[in-house]
Amino acid sequence: MSYLLLGGLTGLGAWLGLVVYLFSLVSAPMVVIAVPMLLFVAVPLVRGLANLERVRVAALLGVPVPRPYRPGRRGIVARYGGVLADPASWRDLVWLAVHTLYGPAVALLGPGLWLAAGFGVTMPLWWAVMPDHMAGSQYDGIPVDHLSGALLAIPVGVVTGIIAWFLNKPLALGEAYLARWLLRPTVNTRLAQRVEDLASSRAETVDARAAELRRIERDLHDGAQARLVSLSMSLGLAEEAMRSDPDAAARLLAEARGSAGDALTELRDLVRGIHPPVLADRGLVGALKALAMQSTVDVEAHLEPVERLPAPVESALYFSAAEALANVAKHSHARHAAMTLRRDGGLLCLEIRDDGRGGADIDRGGGLAGIASRIGAFDGRMTLSSPAGGPTVLRVEVPCES
Repeated sequence: MSYLLLGGLTGLGAWLGLVVYLFSLVSAPMVVIAVPMLLFVAVPLVRGLANLERVRVAALLGVPVPRPYRPGRRGIVARYGGVLADPASWRDLVWLAVHTLYGPAVALLGPGLWLAAGFGVTMPLWWAVMPDHMAGSQYDGIPVDHLSGALLAIPVGVVTGIIAWFLNKPLALGEAYLARWLLRPTVNTRLAQRVEDLASSRAETVDARAAELRRIERDLHDGAQARLVSLSMSLGLAEEAMRSDPDAAARLLAEARGSAGDALTELRDLVRGIHPPVLADRGLVGALKALAMQSTVDVEAHLEPVERLPAPVESALYFSAAEALANVAKHSHARHAAMTLRRDGGLLCLEIRDDGRGGADIDRGGGLAGIASRIGAFDGRMTLSSPAGGPTVLRVEVPCES
């Protein structure tokens, strides 16, 4: 019943919003009045009411209703045009028109039945307290100016209460589903947002690839290349000293062998950072088991067997798990962690949970933002729950064929 009562109040507010909105549109030729009225009065008022309704609908139905508005543009004229071109603005207007009628109507009907039921059940009390005022009064066509009529009103009130009990929920659900249909993003809006998200993810992936190439170039220049230059110089000096000082030549060859070994080690580490050999040798499940065993935190692994996935997808999941476990070891102060890999319908889900202090935040950038960007490139998503005091739960989902 509270949903219906609040709907009646917002319905009255919708009257005001509808009047202001329509006035700002009708006065469009008077730019000095129309633009400020729309941008600074009508839009905040209407969208505030619509967003309140989205919250109410989500609370009743248990399903969130996303806000479908396009991002605001810069400049007064651009913002004005953007509001008028946004389909969500016109759907809000339709909802306002419907809600101004439906909201107050069901608010009067639903709670009104409860009031009528209560009045009928207590009719004998009213007759006893105010007999003079009950003269000529009726309740649902029953004369209640005498005791027998007042007593007869009791079962009628009970029946009215039963009707109210069964009717209130359908009325509330009808109002909620209608509002959800009008206020949620349309298919075209969702597709446009999806395209925008994919374009953003693709741009981030391109930037990440460029940064990765720069890192590889830097590591080769500062590491393996320097080792190979040292190796070349040692071999040249050893060649010159071979006849005149064999002992010095032997020492130089030993240094060259050490430089060659160091260069090979750095090249292996570099290759492992691009695509770990363990993925090719043991698959995703085996590679994740190896990560769990190598972690400095006790990690319990629950990994369902999965078929081989495309190498880029396996690599993305592997590095996501590696980054997450590294964060657990470095920042969480956790004693235990759990890693789970399983299928959930058409999704492959990787979840890492720890009993640390929590407080992880993807908005700070760094490794967590890198995981989200890496997974987003494959139309996947990352969710993070890390309240202060823990636990931290990181979940990665990637679409995969059944």
